Parts: sequence; structure tokens; C-alpha cells
Amino acid sequence: MSPKQQRGAATVEHLLTSALRVYAERGQEGFTVGAVTSASGVSLGSLYHHFGSFGGLAAALYCRCMAQVCDEMIDALYRTRTTRTGIQALVRTYLRFIQEHRDAALFLHASSYSGHLAAHAEEIRALKDEKFGRIAAWMAPRIEAGEIAPLPAPLLEILVLGPVIETARRSLTHTFVDIDLDEAVRELPDRIWRSVRP
Repeated sequence: MSPKQQRGAATVEHLLTSALRVYAERGQEGFTVGAVTSASGVSLGSLYHHFGSFGGLAAALYCRCMAQVCDEMIDALYRTRTTRTGIQALVRTYLRFIQEHRDAALFLHASSYSGHLAAHAEEIRALKDEKFGRIAAWMAPRIEAGEIAPLPAPLLEILVLGPVIETARRSLTHTFVDIDLDEAVRELPDRIWRSVRP
């Protein structure tokens, strides 16, 4: 990588890090192009050069956060030895991600409803297809072996991650009664495993 490319990559990383910090500190309403350029010290022209638009920056940040949580889940999944411990690892890893990377988790869950991402749906879908494809590839032989219920991939995803995503939303937004994430880490992995057994 040339020095110019290295500077460009460093600027991209700095903008993404600054954008996440702005979102964490100011929320959806304060997440503006002016706030990000001010916090990062990077010019509007440079932001547009690297991302095309503020929506492009938001989509890149969403993809970075999504890739981070998915990669952690995939790494944990492929280190397990049994189907049961694999499903439990998926659940535990997602819940731990919420605890350890709260800003990224908040951006992921709140941005799903943001207009910033609409123009980049194809790029986001491609990332999700790739990451969730790795999880589906791990599950496929276990479904064939009768260790996981023979359900369509979207239904298995809902059974495994649906409760975890709802736990994340409640924990991050405090919309409902506060969620004890440590209790969720203790209780949910085995209960979710039982829901996908044949």
C-alpha cells in the first residue's frame, strides 16, 4: 500500500471511529454530517471523497459494526465441538458483544430503522448474506445429521438470534424494564438451544 493509500485508509478509519463516537454521545438526532466533520476534524470534501455521501458513511459504519459482531460469532461457532455448544456460543457471543461494544451495538440496532441506510441496502444485504452464509454452512450438516430441527434458514435464524436481538434492543434503549445481561448470558443459551433441537 502506497503512502497515499495508507493516509486514505487512516482517514476512513478515523471518520468511522469519530462517527460512532458522535452517535454514542448525541444519539440519532445529533448524528449529522456537521457533527461528524467537527468531531473528526476531517473536511466535508474528504468525507464525500471517501464515502460519497453521509449515508455512505453511515452504511460503512453499519457494515463495520455488523462485520465485527458476525466475525466474533463465527469465530466462536467454529471453535466449538458439538452442535449444542455451537448454538450456545452464538447466543453468548452476541450478548457479550452488547456488553463489551455497547456503542457499536447501539448503532447497529438503532440504525436498522434509519433512512441513512436505505440507499445502501444492497451492500448491507451482501455483507449479511456472506456472514450468515457461514453460519448456515455450519448448521447444514448438523441439520442433515438430525442434530438441529430441519427448518428453513430464516426460521432458524429467528429462533437463535430473535430473542438475543430483542434482548439487545431492550438493554440498549431501556424502553422496557431493564434487562440484566449477565442473567441473559446465563439463561438464554441453553433455552435457545432447546428451541432448535429436533
